[in-house]
Amino acid sequence: MVVRNGRTGRVWVVTAALAVGGGVVGGCAAPGDDAAPGGDPVRTVRGASEALARAGSSKASTSMEMASGGTRVTIRGEGLYDFRRRTGSLQVVLPKDAAGESAHRPITELLAPGALYMKNRGAGVPADKWVRVDTTALDDGNLVTGGATDPAAAAELLRGARRVTYVGEIELAGVKVRHYRGVADIAEAARLASPQVRGALAAAAKGFTTDTVPFDAYLDREGRLRKVRHQFSFSNQGRTVAVASTTLLYGFGARVTVKLPDRADIYAGKIKA
Repeated sequence: MVVRNGRTGRVWVVTAALAVGGGVVGGCAAPGDDAAPGGDPVRTVRGASEALARAGSSKASTSMEMASGGTRVTIRGEGLYDFRRRTGSLQVVLPKDAAGESAHRPITELLAPGALYMKNRGAGVPADKWVRVDTTALDDGNLVTGGATDPAAAAELLRGARRVTYVGEIELAGVKVRHYRGVADIAEAARLASPQVRGALAAAAKGFTTDTVPFDAYLDREGRLRKVRHQFSFSNQGRTVAVASTTLLYGFGARVTVKLPDRADIYAGKIKA
């Protein structure tokens, strides 16, 4: 099955997951119980990506829950990300098959400005080769395609935040965080994004069938994004695929080393759908 996001974008890892068949919730005050700390919630949320750049780097955990018809699957990832260089690495794990018997080898993903590299992609790609994807040519800008939202794109998408409500304060993994809820305008985020991420978000602004993305964002007292959950939806052959992408960030200052594949190690052949 080929999943197409918006008009023409092929969603590879999501396709594989659907073919086989997070974080802390609760404890929040009701919206409006307390005045938003730090002033305007919109400005606070829009500044999250800048706070991450000041922090430098972090560890990351991701989950992508997809529902289409009667099928619901979850893809999980773990890795590291450098918010200054906009590079990172993730190990992405696909779910077992519908019978729950077959495990899939983790897909290694390297994230770089304008590009996604995948190893153990399957679908006819040799085991020792990488697949390179131009994220500025994807209809979703790699918000969905890789089975994990690029952490920089997840944060930069908040630059388009609108109608933001401060929900309250909770504890997340032992850290006090402030919960904000709103919607992000993809085109506005692309306009305001850093140069390394702008092209991918601009592609998403053109490719998604809706202009806005609902989100829940959790920021610490330094304004760093600790958790964000976006809710995407796109059309697949007449059916709506709902995607909830969650990114958790922790271990700030972690050492991140990303070596991109040599040209000779990139697969140039045809990839099966």
